Amino acid sequence: MAKYAFFLGCIAPLRYPGIEKSTRVVAEALGIELVDLTNASCCPAPGVIRAFDKKTWIAAAARNLALAEKNGLDILTICNGCYGSLFDAAHELSENKDLLADVNEILSKIGLEYKGTTKVRHFAEVLYNDIGIEAIRSKIVKPLEYEVAAFYGCHFLKPSKIKQLDDPENPHILDELISVTGAKSMPRKQKVLCCGAGGGLRAGFPNNAMKLTETNLENIKESGAKYIIDVCPFCHLQFDIGQKDLGYTFPVLHLSQLYGIAMGMDVKELGLSAHQTPVTL
Repeated sequence: MAKYAFFLGCIAPLRYPGIEKSTRVVAEALGIELVDLTNASCCPAPGVIRAFDKKTWIAAAARNLALAEKNGLDILTICNGCYGSLFDAAHELSENKDLLADVNEILSKIGLEYKGTTKVRHFAEVLYNDIGIEAIRSKIVKPLEYEVAAFYGCHFLKPSKIKQLDDPENPHILDELISVTGAKSMPRKQKVLCCGAGGGLRAGFPNNAMKLTETNLENIKESGAKYIIDVCPFCHLQFDIGQKDLGYTFPVLHLSQLYGIAMGMDVKELGLSAHQTPVTL
């Protein structure tokens, strides 16, 4: 059984507990053991903290990496922002020994050390690369007939040169992960456009953020999709809440929730009542 330190992030446990619940159920069904990462902090948010103070950002990220390393585990995230922040920090620290030494000087004040061994994985890419489409297909008990928009977000695939997961401009991983449930991923324009959240973007330039959200929603509408499927609670939040003021009503599901439905999970446990945009199945 694959075993990971489960990095929850901020948005899922605070706003969308159904994403956490469905991830745990789906992971168990697929032979993935999730170990709670005790005392973890915010990743911290790459679009906010790193932009203001890189030293603080990488020290906080290294603390999370060190906690997982102490338990001999790699990290599994369910959020693109957490994935981007922790992956980038791990990469920089593995490439720059002087930076690692500086960070460890800070961590030593709280009794921690990071040796640089923690790998950071995203739930979706673990499913695709390690579990595999056919193994997932064998667990589907309720094939779906939804027409959906696969929403990749920004930090899942990029920076593509170091992640090398998929074509960053014309990706297919999420489309395939969706299709295995029987749902149809509808082609659309600007497939990899930012959702508009972006941490600092939403806080500092809300009008610009909403323009991006509206462009995505209009493209999704034109595609004929009836649901939005994401792999990031931050994107999830932006679409779930942001579309209300724009006059759209697309139900939003995290990939783990879509799998929960297709694997026969009790709908009440999906946490859909926490969504601002009503979800009808």
